[in-house]
Amino acid sequence: MADSKGRITLGKKFARKTFLVEENNENEIKLQLTIGIPEREAWLYKNLDAKESVLRGLEQARARRFSESPPDLVGDQALVDEIENQ
Repeated sequence: MADSKGRITLGKKFARKTFLVEENNENEIKLQLTIGIPEREAWLYKNLDAKESVLRGLEQARARRFSESPPDLVGDQALVDEIENQ
């Protein structure tokens, strides 16, 4: 039974979990466990090429396969500046 504020206890198994609540009809609700993603990071999950690239890089790092040459920070900054000025 819901308390006076409309709350229902699910038990310790679900403590600190986030749910999506969906009202199917006036007699039924659906709770679905979910996770939240910061909005500024959501693009990565929508861009499959970028996501695959990040996952590939993480796998390479786990295998300790690193670049032989240092990054071109000056060139990278120039590219960032060019993109920001567009």
